[in-house]
Amino acid sequence: MKKVLFGWSGGKDSVMALYEIQKNHEYEVVSLLTTITEDYDRISMHGVRRVLVEQQAQSLGIPLHKVFISKSCSNEEYGAKMSAALNLFKQEGVETVAFGDIFLEEVRKYREDNLALLNMKGVFPLWGRNSAELVRSFIALGFKSVVSCISTKVLDKKFLGRQIDKDFIAELPPNIDPSGENGEFHSFVYDGPIFKQKIDYSRGESVLRDSFHFCDLIPTGLM
Repeated sequence: MKKVLFGWSGGKDSVMALYEIQKNHEYEVVSLLTTITEDYDRISMHGVRRVLVEQQAQSLGIPLHKVFISKSCSNEEYGAKMSAALNLFKQEGVETVAFGDIFLEEVRKYREDNLALLNMKGVFPLWGRNSAELVRSFIALGFKSVVSCISTKVLDKKFLGRQIDKDFIAELPPNIDPSGENGEFHSFVYDGPIFKQKIDYSRGESVLRDSFHFCDLIPTGLM
């Protein structure tokens, strides 16, 4: 089996891609790789607390490697820190990194171009899948997730903190990608068939930052 590092956000596309890659037994996932905005101690973009993603990794039984970036992170800072992390795994014989991207060509090209600089390559288990079909499969498989962040430019606040289920998908405006692939919303997965145990949380306050609305998910025990 080939060793693979997994680019991890903790959201439904990451989880679904992991599910797919584990099904075919071609790869051994040696670690999840995530970026943490150190000023907030949260997953970058998704706004989920670091401890919840650590609990995810523990439930999945996969190590988690964290890359800490500043809240005003430049492309140069991000590139340098990610390259340093990738080089650590390359020294251990890992030459492949998996991602949960579905159809954004520019994002895939960015990833592949940067990996090529390190003589590494990317794999994209969900690439080319229909977004609506993908999220329906996610729900049908029994995965459970909550919307942790929305773009206020395209979505109403009523979608924030919602469970991603059939009703949620049915209520999305027609211009919104059902998987949120264009950044319309982000999520946190707390249960499902590849998790050993459910991750418990409670819903905290909502925070508006720039054009994004975040729902604070509070780990059980921190109330």
